[in-house]
Amino acid sequence: MSKQAQKVAVIEDDIPTSNQLKGWIESAKPGILVDQWYTRDDAEAALARENYDLVVLDIELGRERHAGVAIINAINKGQATPVLVVSAMPATIYRSIMKALDAWDYLQKATFEESDFIDTFLEILRAAKDRNSARESAPAASSNELSIDPLRQKTPIWRAQRINLPLTAQRLLAALYEHRGQVVTYEQLFQVVKSGRNRDNIRKHVSTIRDAFREVDAEFACIENIPMRGFRWVDQEK
Repeated sequence: MSKQAQKVAVIEDDIPTSNQLKGWIESAKPGILVDQWYTRDDAEAALARENYDLVVLDIELGRERHAGVAIINAINKGQATPVLVVSAMPATIYRSIMKALDAWDYLQKATFEESDFIDTFLEILRAAKDRNSARESAPAASSNELSIDPLRQKTPIWRAQRINLPLTAQRLLAALYEHRGQVVTYEQLFQVVKSGRNRDNIRKHVSTIRDAFREVDAEFACIENIPMRGFRWVDQEK
């Protein structure tokens, strides 16, 4: 049986913008299915009957200035589908509001390029997949299967195999593992790196860590993305 295609909803009342976002998504992820919705009512009806892997959402729909807020609340009551908010509302104000509503990220219109959208979109899609895999996976690692001390050994040990990581990535891994089960915020992780103290750089280091683990363990999914906050080490249940 062929693998079911991933499915995304674009909820945006401006048709040219909706079509542009759809085009970017289809270009970045060939084969993905994209549904377009232009009103709150149509969007909420679709969300009630469809299982989307990700929702791209504007806050203001038609004359409803905060329709997107109501839609996010409806999503959170259901399957908690990841939401990427793309809105003209100022990020300085609305990013924190969307964070409180558990949106995964926020992009302000007219301030980002196609590559920014695609990078963010793909990262959320990967993170959501990792999260679901961690919940659904078969027997997996226990917390004592990682041995790490960046001050005394050259590489971490995972399931009796060495993980090749740069020193900065080792330090980030150590911070995540030390606080396993807890959210380690971007601000906390900034203290671990000596340069490049920004979210994009932290995400790149975390991606490097994940890739290194998956070279020896394809099912590795212990590092969980916490939308707009940071990351968390979650021991996979047996």
